[in-house]
Amino acid sequence: MNFSSEQVGQTAEITGLYRYPIKGLTPEALLRVPLRSGQTLPADRRYAIENGPSGFDPEAPEWKPKIQFLMLARNERLASLDSRFEDTTNRLTIRKDGQIVASGDLETAAGRAAIENYFTENFQVELKGPPKVLSGRDHSFSDVARKVVSIINLNSVHAIETMLGGVTVNPLRFRANLYVKGWPAWSELDLVGQTLAIGQARLKVVKRIVRCPATNVDPVTAQRDLEIPPTLSRHLGHMDCGIYAEVIADGEIGVGDTIAVEQPRLV
Repeated sequence: MNFSSEQVGQTAEITGLYRYPIKGLTPEALLRVPLRSGQTLPADRRYAIENGPSGFDPEAPEWKPKIQFLMLARNERLASLDSRFEDTTNRLTIRKDGQIVASGDLETAAGRAAIENYFTENFQVELKGPPKVLSGRDHSFSDVARKVVSIINLNSVHAIETMLGGVTVNPLRFRANLYVKGWPAWSELDLVGQTLAIGQARLKVVKRIVRCPATNVDPVTAQRDLEIPPTLSRHLGHMDCGIYAEVIADGEIGVGDTIAVEQPRLV
């Protein structure tokens, strides 16, 4: 699927900005956020809940595949939890049906234990070993080994709705950092290698996102009610939706900002 330079060069607008402090738990909406070269959004995927021993060393953090952690792709019940993380106190508060079920400072042993105890008691069927809250300095528990910002084109989500026969698809199923409007459906897939300009910030698109079964889970009902990756495969011949980009120049971005594909400078 190829688009003309004019189509791909169209500007887009950021309509949603999210971070995920704890892998697999609730997205947190943001209005503005600073981007730093080589980094994710601040605190994005800063923590993960280990599902049995993974060999992760907080003192020498290295990327591990998501199967080592509690995750929506296999543990859809996570979507029934409402979690909030406070940067100033490092406190995670988890609510279930409106009631606080666990809370703790994730930078203290006692705080982590409070969260771990909740998952030990309530996620026994899903556990392959003792759950453990993990962090590693500025490590990001991303699905890919590099530090990236994920971007979803809302017109591509609308195209998926058509593929599914008109079913409404909540864009939060895709757990992106940036949701954008203005690009033709699927044109973002041709942006790999291109540089995106958002104010002073610059992001280089490095990879298309291959979707996993996590997108089948409704983020509101926690039900596994759609078959998005197989639908993409049948209609497009691949399971890609969205792009990963690396921050290559610092800048602040926010909802309502314009994204432009930066044209190469002529030398």
